Amino acid sequence: MTDEAAGTPAPVPPSPWDRERPPRARVASRAPLSRERVVEAAFTVLDRQGLDGLSMRQVAAELGVTVSALYAHVSSKDDLLELMYHRLFDGFVMPEPDGAHWQEQLRDFARSVRQRLLSHRDMARISMAHVPFTAELLPHVEGLLGVFRTAGLPDRIAAEAGDLISTYIDGFVQEEGMWADRAARQGGDTSSLARPDWREMAEEMQNYFVSLPAEDFPHLRALGGLMVTDSSDERFDIGLEIILRGLASYLPSPEPGTRPGGDQAPDGA
Repeated sequence: MTDEAAGTPAPVPPSPWDRERPPRARVASRAPLSRERVVEAAFTVLDRQGLDGLSMRQVAAELGVTVSALYAHVSSKDDLLELMYHRLFDGFVMPEPDGAHWQEQLRDFARSVRQRLLSHRDMARISMAHVPFTAELLPHVEGLLGVFRTAGLPDRIAAEAGDLISTYIDGFVQEEGMWADRAARQGGDTSSLARPDWREMAEEMQNYFVSLPAEDFPHLRALGGLMVTDSSDERFDIGLEIILRGLASYLPSPEPGTRPGGDQAPDGA
C-alpha cells in the first residue's frame, strides 16, 4: 500500500497488542571539553580533596573523560596549577598609582588578594609555588611597583616590597587554611575565616600565660591577652599595618606639619 500523493509507503497502523511505551528520552549531548572546563573541574577537586589530593586522574574522573583527553588542553599538572592561579585573578585590576593614598591602595590590594586566595582551598600553597612573572600577571606586578615608586619609595625598597607583601599574604592565608583543615578533620565548623577552634584555644592560652611566674615571664603575662585574638581579619590588618609603616619609614622626610607615609592609618591600627 502506498501513499499516492507522496509516492511513498503509508505508515503501518499500530497493532492491537502493541505496548504503550514512553517516548524515548533524549540524551543531552556532553559539553565539549575545553581548557575552561578542565580548570573548573580542577577547582572542584581542589576544594574537595586539597592540593595533595589533586591529580590529573581525579580531574579526568570529575569530567568523566580519560586522562589522555586532558592533555589536549593542558600540558601537565604544573600547567594546570598555573592556569588555576591565573583564573583566580581574572578581573583583578590594579588602581592607577596615587602617591597621596598609596597606603590605602596597598591595603585594598592585600585584602583583595587574601579574599581571592581564600575562595579556594590550598590556593596559598599554589601561589607560593608560582612566580607571578607570566604574561597574564605581569600587569599586576607592574601596577604594584607603580604604587611603590609613585609613593616615593627608594627603588631598592620598591623592588623588594611587592615580594614582602605577597609573602605575608600567602603565609597568612596558608595558616588559615591549615586551621580550617584541622577543624574539618575534627568535624568542626569551617565556615569562619578565623581559626575555627581559636576562641576556645585563645582562652586556654590566655589563662596559661597568666599562670606563668611573673618574675620569669613578665612580657608574656602582660601581652598574652593581646597576642591571641579571635579575629583573623583584625590580625591580618595589624600585620599589614606593621609592614606599611615600615615601608613609610623609607620615604623622604615630609614637610613640617605633615604625617610621614601619606594617608592616615585605619582606626585602631
